[in-house]
Formats: sequence, structure tokens, C-alpha cells
Amino acid sequence: ALHLHAGRIDEFRAMARRMMPAFADVDVVVVNAAGCGSALKEYGHWLPDDASRAFSERVQDVSEVLAGCELPLRARPQTVTYHDACHLAHGQKVRAQPRELLRRIPGLTLVELTDSELCCGSAGVYNLLEPEMAGELGRRKVARIRETGARVVTAGNPGCLMQIHQHCREAGLEVEVVHPVTLL
Repeated sequence: ALHLHAGRIDEFRAMARRMMPAFADVDVVVVNAAGCGSALKEYGHWLPDDASRAFSERVQDVSEVLAGCELPLRARPQTVTYHDACHLAHGQKVRAQPRELLRRIPGLTLVELTDSELCCGSAGVYNLLEPEMAGELGRRKVARIRETGARVVTAGNPGCLMQIHQHCREAGLEVEVVHPVTLL
């Protein structure tokens, strides 16, 4: 995904061609990083052949897979908010499943995050290429998180988790920042 984000399309395609055969015998490719999942689901676009399209159709975010599963869920009582990672919400159109999973956890209270679908500033390599704007987006996200009163923030992408954690720390907001699967 990082090669695709950085515009290194030829390298992205070469890596994709090398990787796809490793998954030839699986029914579903489960991904827990939104940017990676989005890139994998786009193989059929970037490598327009039948094998790439077939591969892309087998890719699912972990929340899509787990949403239909019976899970033995329990948690300590806590208030949680959820940030929609751009590559999950906009790229993969996965919005409801992570929230459905979180709402199923006994003792957990999910508080909606205002502007959840707006970028936190990570955006693949954006925070490296445009640190000032990425910083502003990160500070805005933290302000919205503070409004929720949540002690835990979840997001389905490691870049978002790092960006949000960094800006919460800089703002003195003591929250736990984790992937939704961590709470499951």
C-alpha cells in the first residue's frame, strides 16, 4: 500500500504480482490494516487481468469477516469512540461492521465521534509529505475525541492509530488508542 500511496505504481504492481500466488489456495484474504486492505481490493484496477480481479474479490477487512461470527465477547466497562479510517470508510466502504462489532461487546459504551469520517492526517504517507496540514488534521481529530469523553479510541488502520496517539499525547489527552480487534 505504501508504494501505491507514494505513486510508485510499477513497484506496487511488481510486488502484487509476486504476492498473489502465495494466496492462490485461500478462500478469503483477511486484512486488519485499512490502507493495505484498500490496496489489495484495488489489485483488479491496477493489474487489470482476471487473476487480479479474482484476488481482489477475496479480500475482506477483519471487521467484515467477524461481523457475521459468534464471538465470546466480554470487556471491562469502558467508553469507546471509533474513528473511520479513510481507506476503510471511503476506500473500502466499510463503515457499519466495526461499529456493529463494538456494540456487541458487553460493558462497552460506544460514543459516536463527530466528524469521524474526516481524515486524522495520517493518510498513507501524507503525514510525511505534508506535516503541517497533517498536524492540523490530527489536532482537529483530538478535539473531537476530547468532546466524546471516551477513554478508548479505536481505528482500523495502524497509520491512524499512530497519528491519533501522537496527537492525543501532545494534547495531554490520556486515552488508550487501539485497533477494534484488540477490544474483541
